[in-house]
Order: sequence, then C-alpha cells, then structure tokens
Amino acid sequence: MKAMILREANKLKLEEKETPNPGSKEVVVQLRAAALNRRDLMVVQGRYPGMQLPAIPGSDGAGVVIAVGDEVNNVRNGEEVIINPGLHWGNDRNKKRADFSILGNPTDGTYAQYVKVPAENIYSKPSHLSWEEAAALPLAGLTAYRALVTKGRVKKGETVLIPGVGGGVATYLVQFASALGADVYVTSSKEEKIEEAKLFGATGGVNYTSDDWSEELQKLTGGIDLSIDSIGGEVFKTLVSLGKIGSRIVSFGATRGPVPNLLLPSMTVKEISVIGSTMGSSQDFADMVKFVEKHKIRPILDKTFSLEEATEALWRLEKGENLGKIILSIPQD
Repeated sequence: MKAMILREANKLKLEEKETPNPGSKEVVVQLRAAALNRRDLMVVQGRYPGMQLPAIPGSDGAGVVIAVGDEVNNVRNGEEVIINPGLHWGNDRNKKRADFSILGNPTDGTYAQYVKVPAENIYSKPSHLSWEEAAALPLAGLTAYRALVTKGRVKKGETVLIPGVGGGVATYLVQFASALGADVYVTSSKEEKIEEAKLFGATGGVNYTSDDWSEELQKLTGGIDLSIDSIGGEVFKTLVSLGKIGSRIVSFGATRGPVPNLLLPSMTVKEISVIGSTMGSSQDFADMVKFVEKHKIRPILDKTFSLEEATEALWRLEKGENLGKIILSIPQD
C-alpha cells in the first residue's frame, strides 16, 4: 500500500508499505479520505509526547472494511465506516485509562491506503455524509461533543462562547451548540471567519485584535453561561471576566500556554466551574454520531489535498489559514 511515512521530524515521504492484516479482534479499512488535526502537526514536527518513529501519522479516516479478525462479529466486509481514533479508553465514561492513546502514533494512522484498528473502534458512516465529510468527523467531533455536552452540560437558551473560531473543533462546537438551541458567539482575528461562522450557527462575534473586544462581547451578550476554550493564556482570564454567576468554562487545550496571574477570587465570587476535557469515551463517540445523524449536521470542510500533498496540507493548518477541516483524498490504486 501507499503511505506517508515519517522517519525523522519534518520529513514525510510517500512510500510503499505492506498492507496490514487484522488480528483476531481487529479490522482493516481501505480508506477513502483522511482529515488533519493539530495533533498530526505535532507528531510530524517531533513534538508529541511519547511518539515513536517510523510512523504513519493521521487520526481521522473513513472507508470500507476489507478484512476482519476471527473473533469479530459486529463488523462486516464491505461496510462503510468511520473510525473512533481513541484507543483503549476503557469502561469508565468519566475518565480514560492510563494506557489510552490516539491513532496516528504510536499506532500507525490514516495517512495511508489501509489502516488496522480494533473492531470496537468502528462505527457505521452516517449516510448523509460524503467520504470527505465522514473523515472530518471523528477526533474533532468527539472532542467538541464531550466538551460541550458531556462536560459542559449545555442547555437550550444559554449563551455559549467559542474563542478562536476556524479550526475543526471550534466549527463543530458552533454547529452542535446551535443545534441544541444555544445562543452562540465566537471570536476571531479575521472578520471573514466571524461572518462564515454566522452561516453555520453563530449569532455573532467579535474580532479579538480589537483593544476592547471583551467589552464589545459583554455588550452583545450580557455575559456568558458556558465558554469552551482551547486557547488559554490571557484569553482565559477574559473568559472569567465574561462569565455569569454560576457559569462554566471547559478547557480542552491551551495554545497560548498557561494562564498568568489568574485571580482566583474572581472565580470564587462568581462560583465559576472550570472543567478539563479531552477526546471522549466510546459512549461519547456513539452519542456524537447519533447526534450528527439526527440533526443532519455536515462538517465544514476547508480544502482537499492528495495523500502525497500531506506536507503542504499540514503547512496550511500550521498557518491557521483554514476554516473547517483539511482533507486528504486517498488513492484507490
């Protein structure tokens, strides 16, 4: 099979590799499309904790099952599927096991024509989605669903803030929160991204390069019930100031690093809950897929590249040029 293989940092190369065979509880999927995540970028740059080389990056993918293990009875050859990239979460929905990992390192991932995964990580592809849309759903969709619904406990009519709209998780957060009847606001450094976000569910937004963006947002919203944050840094302090009494902040990342000089009394007086979230359980994934099917949600796609253009695609992701998910089209021969 053809695969993009990483043998040293920042050097992805299209190579031929033996097609995998399934273990007794595994399946092999012939991929039709894969999608990029920031985790892939960290792996390719050699910055991901515990990574191993050589490796085939990629966590997201959709395709057709072409081989099943002897003990697999819940998946059939020829089934159109998407892959839950979270491996070995365990039976406790509230927390992952110590050996939890994500497809794409150290386990070979989806930047390839075929991928081998545990049968329990296979789910039927929602019929209303194209291959590209289906491939875009798993990691970001799961992360967004758990942060918003399982951890954030969003309610109809609440005001929800999504800082830094543009990436895959943020676009799902807007779509999911809107579908659940929340009033959704976003921030971005680009006015066009705010306008685009309004097309898929946002009520409004502000440009965070403005000196008074938090004051603008306060006037627009009257305060925030639930913020879903992946930025951290000084932005997190602003989320505290915007929060209503009894509000929640769910954090699933911190691209700007730790929060400096956080004033805990501000959180105490407002009784703000801060909740960490990451990926999600198999139940979260199943619930997310059902939710997408029920509301006929279609992932927001940015641009599609060929498999051998993976490095160029990652460069686009690193520069933050995308709105929605970047896709790799996988060749079938």
